[in-house]
Amino acid sequence: MFILSFLVRRLAQGALIVFLVTLLIFTLLRVVPGDPVRLMAGGMAPEALIEQIAKDMGLRDPILVQFGRYMSGVVRGDLGQSFVRPASGASTGGSSFGDSTRGERAEVLTLIADTLPMTLQLGGLAIFFALVFSFLVGIPGGLAPGRWPDRVAFYISSIFISLPNFWLGIVLAMLLSVKLGWLPAIGYSGFAYTILPAIVLAVELAPVLIRTLTGSVATVMMEPFIAVGNVRGLSRSRIIVAHALRNASVPLLNLIGIQISGLLGGVLVVEFIFDYPGLGLLTINAVLQRDFPLIQGIAIVTSAIFVFINIAVDLIATMIDPRLEY
Repeated sequence: MFILSFLVRRLAQGALIVFLVTLLIFTLLRVVPGDPVRLMAGGMAPEALIEQIAKDMGLRDPILVQFGRYMSGVVRGDLGQSFVRPASGASTGGSSFGDSTRGERAEVLTLIADTLPMTLQLGGLAIFFALVFSFLVGIPGGLAPGRWPDRVAFYISSIFISLPNFWLGIVLAMLLSVKLGWLPAIGYSGFAYTILPAIVLAVELAPVLIRTLTGSVATVMMEPFIAVGNVRGLSRSRIIVAHALRNASVPLLNLIGIQISGLLGGVLVVEFIFDYPGLGLLTINAVLQRDFPLIQGIAIVTSAIFVFINIAVDLIATMIDPRLEY
């Protein structure tokens, strides 16, 4: 019963968040300077043609009317069609605009579905790398507070947090790909192309995870139940694995949910640097081309993903520690 009420409450909150994000993005895109129709039709198109196209596409209607029309499609699973991308997937501009208005423009949902698995693969591998490294560094630091493992964890996290991801991406590409030839760097032709950008993202995620895990383990190891375990004759490894890490994982889980929500900024930069064909690169191109429907669709999908991830994280945390309330 608790799980059902928890899911109903959090899903309702999540739906409200996605709606507000959609409304905000939709409104901002229509009040910022610049006319996407001018970009689509070309700089030499006459003003009368620009206005006719804009009216035919409904871009001169009041914002609330446009938003209502858009949301009626969203609830049916229709995120609209791209302004500038034909069904073939390439970008189109001025002279090709006539073709893109005859029902041959790419579906936003299709464009997102083609690129989202790439970004999920990149993000999942980056989180895996970050967690593995954080456990290798953070657990010894938490078990030896004030001693050299703790200092090593602090120095590593301080160094990592000081490295700009765009600089690190360029340096690692030059070193590991160009000079040593260990990993491919540009584009995508297989899973190996995901490793290098995932390492860059993992370095961005790891510092906060290391510090949180170090502090959590150190705090849990000072709890009375740890001393009771020693008195009962439990081995140190069992105390650490079965009791300390289980309790220390709760703040780490909550932090992972927050880190994933902030991962989009890093994904945008990293995918652009490595020309990785994921959702981040698609977002950058959509912004540069003022492709309103595509930007709106990406905002809806990413906010929904973040909502579901945070719901899952909170649910797992309450299952580990029933005393938590959300």
